[in-house]
Formats: sequence, structure tokens, C-alpha cells
Amino acid sequence: MDGLRVIPTWRHGRERLYVCLPDGRNLAWYDRETARVNLLGEEYEEDVLTALGPFLAGPVSVGPPPVPTPAELARLSLHPDDDLAPNRPGEALLIDLDRAPGPARRLRPDPRRRALAAERAVGEALDRMDGAGWHTLHSIPLPGGDRIHHLLIGPGGLYAVHALYAHRQRVTVADPRVALGRHEPRPLLHRVRADADRASHALTAEVRPVLVLVGASAVTVPAPPREVRVLTDADVETLTRTGGVLKPADTEALHAMARDRNTWSRL
Repeated sequence: MDGLRVIPTWRHGRERLYVCLPDGRNLAWYDRETARVNLLGEEYEEDVLTALGPFLAGPVSVGPPPVPTPAELARLSLHPDDDLAPNRPGEALLIDLDRAPGPARRLRPDPRRRALAAERAVGEALDRMDGAGWHTLHSIPLPGGDRIHHLLIGPGGLYAVHALYAHRQRVTVADPRVALGRHEPRPLLHRVRADADRASHALTAEVRPVLVLVGASAVTVPAPPREVRVLTDADVETLTRTGGVLKPADTEALHAMARDRNTWSRL
């Protein structure tokens, strides 16, 4: 078969190579991580493997796509407007800045842009963990105008992650207050815990609160805060070093539930 195209894409942090007809219809896709070619029709096997030949580094399995799990079927049934999975880190801030960018010149930097930089840094770090059973959702809207910056779901449990811009500042965390440099301390840990509590209520599962300090020059924590884990952006990956809390099926089910906007609108 002539004219087949191989198109690389990324889905949930994993690379796939799609084999398409000239009119754009898919015949198959190759998942590098599982070394499997998923065929949509057995009659195309020889042509698909020929097209993928330059991209295959070793033996691969070939067969029909796996039967979707109940969690995957639930995701497929979501209306696009209700699916939170496509949200980018800082999605709400991006929309707000697009609608009201503010004056071109300001005496002080727009605090929204600093907050966006922090959420992007943490979100990108979390997205790099995608795979091996971990999933991240960003900018989850809550009733009343609040939102959860990031929700991490995986074998080690669920984490509501709050990102705080602290570029080149000394940070002191004295529960419940967080002080940046010489600024007046704020009771930020109340908010971090409240976000996790609301997520626990919505998902009927334990969600642990995490505060990530982005770009801090030094961090002082005189005593460990109650329940809240305090990290720097360089330490975010440590969240995925624990396991044994959730089974794969439970992780997928919670992810499917969490990505549905309606789950959160009932709070």
C-alpha cells in the first residue's frame, strides 16, 4: 500500500507513532513503551510494519488494540467541556491573563504572571512523572472560585499540590503561616489543607496536601507542619517514590472520576 504516513504524537507523556492513510484515517499505532503495534485491521499488518520499519528498534508484538477498561470507557463518555484532563498548568491564570492582560507597563510585576510561572514549573515536573501508573490533572476548578493547582494520582496515593512562587527568596514555614523574605507571613497552609480536604470529599478517598516552593533560595521549617508536606520544585519527583497505596484499577478509576468537572461542581 503506497502513501502511508507515520505521525509521531504524545499522549499522557507517552510517545505513539500513528500510521495513517493519505486521507488521515488511522490504520494502527505503535506504542514505544510497550513495544506493541495496535492494528485496527489485520489486513493492514504487512503494510503497517513496512511503514514502521525505520522506527522499530527491536521485536514488537502485533495485534488489535486492548479492550478498554471501565475507567477508560468512562473517560471516553465524557463531554469535552467536562473533561479536565486537557487543562494546562495554570489554565485558569492563562484564561484570566488573556481576558485582562493588564497595562503594558507596570511599576511592579503582575502577580498573576509570577503565580503562573510557579504553576508551570510544578506542572511540568509532575507531567514528567506521567506513566508508571501516575496521572496529573491541573487547575481543577472548585465552587466559589477556588481551584486546586495540581492533583497527582498514582500508586503512592493522591496529592493536592499547591505551587508558590518564591524566586530567590528565603522562606519560613511556621504552621499555618508562610513568610516570603521580608513580607508579612500569611496563613497559607490553611488553604493548602482545605484544598486537600475538598478533594478528599469529592473523590471519597484520602488526598494529602503538598506545598511546593518554586525557586526559593532557602527554606526554614522549624517544626513539621501538620499533615502538609513542604517541598521545593527540585524535590517534586520524590512524591512518586512511594507505592503500595492504590492498585492500578483504583488509580485509573480515581483518575477518571477526578477529570470529570461534574465531580467537583457538587462540592
